[in-house]
Amino acid sequence: MYQGRFFCEGKLRDLEVAVAQGIIVKIGKDLRNAPRVKLDGAIIPAGFDPHVHFRDPGETWKEDFGTGTESAIYGGTTTVLDMPNNLRAITDYSRFEEKLAAVSGKAKCDFGLYSMYTGQNTALIDRRSCGLKIYLGGSTNAVPEVSSLETKSGELESFGKPVVFHGEDAACLERHRLPFEGSLFDHDRARPVDCELASASVVEKLNVKRKIMAHVSSSSTLGVLTSTVTEVTPHHLLLNNSMDLGSWGKCNPPLRSKEEQERLFQSYLDAKVTYIGSDHAPHTEEEKENFDQAPSGITGVETRVPLLLALFANKILSLERLVESTSSAPARMFGIRKGQIKEGYYFDVMSFRPSEIRRINEDKLHSLCPVSPFNGFTAVFPSDVFVSGNRVLERGELIEGYRGRFLY
Repeated sequence: MYQGRFFCEGKLRDLEVAVAQGIIVKIGKDLRNAPRVKLDGAIIPAGFDPHVHFRDPGETWKEDFGTGTESAIYGGTTTVLDMPNNLRAITDYSRFEEKLAAVSGKAKCDFGLYSMYTGQNTALIDRRSCGLKIYLGGSTNAVPEVSSLETKSGELESFGKPVVFHGEDAACLERHRLPFEGSLFDHDRARPVDCELASASVVEKLNVKRKIMAHVSSSSTLGVLTSTVTEVTPHHLLLNNSMDLGSWGKCNPPLRSKEEQERLFQSYLDAKVTYIGSDHAPHTEEEKENFDQAPSGITGVETRVPLLLALFANKILSLERLVESTSSAPARMFGIRKGQIKEGYYFDVMSFRPSEIRRINEDKLHSLCPVSPFNGFTAVFPSDVFVSGNRVLERGELIEGYRGRFLY
């Protein structure tokens, strides 16, 4: 039995929450017949991050499932869904099984794994995948691109899982490719919003119920995607290409202009974005040394929720919008009973104090590649975190012992 100030039914309320075998079984006041554990601060559903690249297996010098999920917990996130663009892309059930075996013993929070759809591998995809990922244009690890996508709606819908699109049109990217990129402005020119808009038009026409456009970088794209779920990252919300970030701000799709970033941020505040994914994609300092050759990707699973909690503490963002976009909406989309403090749901929660605002120090982040473009930004980190009723963070310190569950 837990007692505290819980975010329940749209507001913070003084409640008691009874938990059995990791599931919330009763919510109310003055519940009987159980000892009470008092939780301090505000208690909200823990984060659900539907978009991470933990590099495991294949590139574990950048990240592995142990360090990635530990970073998630320190950032208040208890569920992560890992993308399939490993060095050996997850395109069939044997590779899926290899990956699941490689990461299961390392996970410190709950997780799911995507498979990659290439247009020719429907019969080979493991049905335990949390969803399908489709790359409409090239990105890190030279992933395959799908042609004639408009003919594939039936195949995609028959799979019965969410379909996530990396939305940059391949032909458009080829037309705008530069011989050399030396800055964030160049990277934006080489992968302009037009390429995102072109792919958004294709995705919007697909007859697939649960289709998702990942890492939308422009409010113009949101206007096209009227029947498509939209994901936005903290870096596209809060960073822009006029900031002095160097290759640490290089990502796909690129950071846009300050004006474009501000329009996207306002769209998020206005609830025109479905949810927030970190697109956590770490690379080493050596790899990021030369801008033109640097791979695209930003570390972000640990800072995703804390950055937004600081916006709440500063009265810029409502707690309801924060919880919906970082937890409730992605959990609902991927069919997991998390993201709400509600009877029948997992007791996945985090506590925090809005007054405990501090600046992000990348040296204290827990990723193997902790350098962050958010270094120095204000954030509110959680004090306590629970996964399925198990306390995994107490007063900001990790509690070892919980083995993350594969949810699918």
